Amino acid sequence: MKKLGFLSFGHWTPSSQSQTRSASDALLQSIDLAVAAEELGLDGAYFRVHHFARQLASPFPLLAAAGAKTKRIEIGTGVIDMRYENPYYMVEDAGAADLIAGGRLQLGISRGSPEQVIDGWRYFGYEPAEGQNASDMGRQHAEIFLNLLRGEGFAEPSPRPMFPNPPGLLRIEPHSEGLRERIWWGSGSNATAVWAAKLGMNLQSSTLKDDETGEAFHVQQAAQIRAYKAAWKEAGHTREPRVSVSRSIFALVNDQDRAYFGRSGQSEDQVGFIDEKTRAVFGRSYAAEPDVLVEQLRKDEAIAEADTVLLTVPNQLGVDYNAHVIEAILKHVAPALRWR
Repeated sequence: MKKLGFLSFGHWTPSSQSQTRSASDALLQSIDLAVAAEELGLDGAYFRVHHFARQLASPFPLLAAAGAKTKRIEIGTGVIDMRYENPYYMVEDAGAADLIAGGRLQLGISRGSPEQVIDGWRYFGYEPAEGQNASDMGRQHAEIFLNLLRGEGFAEPSPRPMFPNPPGLLRIEPHSEGLRERIWWGSGSNATAVWAAKLGMNLQSSTLKDDETGEAFHVQQAAQIRAYKAAWKEAGHTREPRVSVSRSIFALVNDQDRAYFGRSGQSEDQVGFIDEKTRAVFGRSYAAEPDVLVEQLRKDEAIAEADTVLLTVPNQLGVDYNAHVIEAILKHVAPALRWR
């Protein structure tokens, strides 16, 4: 039994070939897809965050709106780049969005990914401290964020407040109980997966990771997940962690599916460099008739290790088609794999 969600990058372009031609389209269609996914029985609606791009960027208005329009489905991110974030203000936004959603937020955070601009976090007012790099800064922001989510008071109250204060030091409000346990770390390496486990974060492993052994992507990702679980156990956490993997999976059940994805040309892993020094392996896409697809997915070791699978969706093809993509997986693939 696995939880199934979708992951949308929220691309938009003014091209006449796109069903998502503006930022408004991307945001409103994201909410509509979350509603449709809930009606189909999907477990999660997750959104990618990219700055300086024609994609979804500011997550909390979207999360709050999707949370207000739905009742059951998890609402999450995959991932928020912590190099850009003020962890204090982020705690306020996250707490408010989680309360609106009734405690359904599942926030994926990370030190970030390759960007549209050079050192974009500088434009947001952030600079690594002396002796730090941008990745260190992102992880430091994450640790502050995690500590603040505990809801413990730390700020000295004014002796002449505008409104009466509760006794003792003050915390950031609004506080949403339990959100701290629903934070995920988007990890691209074995080492950061172990680090996330030690801090008690769930693990999001995406469709790419550092190429650390030269093995197939799913094999390396499975090893990363096992290292994470071992570190979690060693840390002595009392709850069970959650682990998600993201996959592009398309069941070809009609002519439209075959026209879009029947010749995707991405049936093998890809290798590239995400920066000057980091060689990465990118996971393959899966697109086939349902019976073939089931046999292919049975061999994916990382999916077997995870409890949650996020289906990356081609959002520019529109809400109706993406709902069809989700429904096809739920109907023709998930039962055969005992995901449902």
